[in-house]
Amino acid sequence: MMDQAMNEEEALREEEATQDAQDTGGSPEGDAAESGDATGETVGDEEGADEWRDKYLRLYAEFDNFRKRTMRERGDLVRSAGRDLMEALLPVLDDFERAMAAAEGQGVEKDMEGTQLIVQKMRGILESKGLKRMEAKGAEFDIDLHEAIAQVPAPEADMKGKVIDVVEPGYKLHDTVLRFAKVVVGN
Repeated sequence: MMDQAMNEEEALREEEATQDAQDTGGSPEGDAAESGDATGETVGDEEGADEWRDKYLRLYAEFDNFRKRTMRERGDLVRSAGRDLMEALLPVLDDFERAMAAAEGQGVEKDMEGTQLIVQKMRGILESKGLKRMEAKGAEFDIDLHEAIAQVPAPEADMKGKVIDVVEPGYKLHDTVLRFAKVVVGN
């Protein structure tokens, strides 16, 4: 379409040059050669400039998108860098909590106190890295947070569809579920 419009403009210019040449007695080719046909060169230069400007803008937008994507990916990588470590340490934390519960029934104060200090220290380290324990007992059952391993009759009518007992606690790492809570649901 643009080429057709340019061809029409050039044809009009040639006709005008021919008519001017006939009026003055000169040749149309000589007049165009003397003037350098500056208007034809300007049209071509403007097209080239527009094409380069378009290429530049597209390249700039593509680079900007690349930069934003890499920043987002880097942030995701930093937030989830300790995920494997956290998953590996969760069973240890569970074992410590079980040992505390077992020692509590036997009345062994020293074992209980030492184990409790270890658990608190480990929990503090994990929480400082972004680990959060999900409180599930008494909460509404949510498939995005809980894994139902059993259903039992609800002791009260208002406990239907709610978590009655937590077999294994769930954890989040930076607001992303790291491990689903294994729960018993009332029905």
